[in-house]
Amino acid sequence: MGPEATVLLMQKVIAATAAADDADHIPLLVDQNPQVPSRIARLIEGKGADPGPVLVEMAERLVAAGAEALAMPCNTAHHFAPQIASAVEVPFLDMVALSVAKARERAGAGGKVGILASPAIRRVGLFDAALAQAGLEAVYPDDEAALLAAIRQIKAEGPVALARTTLASASACVLAAGAQVQLIACTEFSLISSALPEDVRPIDTLDRLVAEIIRFSTGHSRQTPTRPAIGTAAHRSGAVSPKNKSDQQGKEITPC
Repeated sequence: MGPEATVLLMQKVIAATAAADDADHIPLLVDQNPQVPSRIARLIEGKGADPGPVLVEMAERLVAAGAEALAMPCNTAHHFAPQIASAVEVPFLDMVALSVAKARERAGAGGKVGILASPAIRRVGLFDAALAQAGLEAVYPDDEAALLAAIRQIKAEGPVALARTTLASASACVLAAGAQVQLIACTEFSLISSALPEDVRPIDTLDRLVAEIIRFSTGHSRQTPTRPAIGTAAHRSGAVSPKNKSDQQGKEITPC
């Protein structure tokens, strides 16, 4: 969807793979489709076409082409993950589950976790339920409009200085609210993750997805639990099984 974020994912997979020759690298089938309907328009503005059916079509094409698992380097689009997972017979590597598991490891029980993301993430509660089930509290920056503007700047102009300044300010805001552990939960922000203050303990959701792609592809993570719905036990390791639905309503939200 985001072309630069897609390329960044591929670069990170290549860089993180132990390889002595071409044949040692992981085969990737990539459907880079910038024409997926806007997730921001649909989830924030309540207008535009539904991205879900288009994402399902992309997933089906990739599986038909031989994909053994699916990975989607867009946090906001994970709102549609249940639709994708229910349409195919291969695992969906869940960036939300992977990132929350790492946040629990770093922040500990009762810890606060900053969310640096599109306002759509907060609107749909994408991380909130998962964090709450892990005993964590989500903390969001005050100025969501500025974050959205920064995302649009990066999509239009690349990782410009103004976007870096905006992300640094948002990170400082949630850090002041007690969230040292912070999720870089927009793959556009993955392009400027070095802008975060030194005191922050960042977790880039894109990096968690890259690690899971490598584990799956090298045979170390073929079976992983599903993302639980609210009220179920919190088993967070990284894949949504096919045909599985999830509830992403949230709680424990603390603005700074």
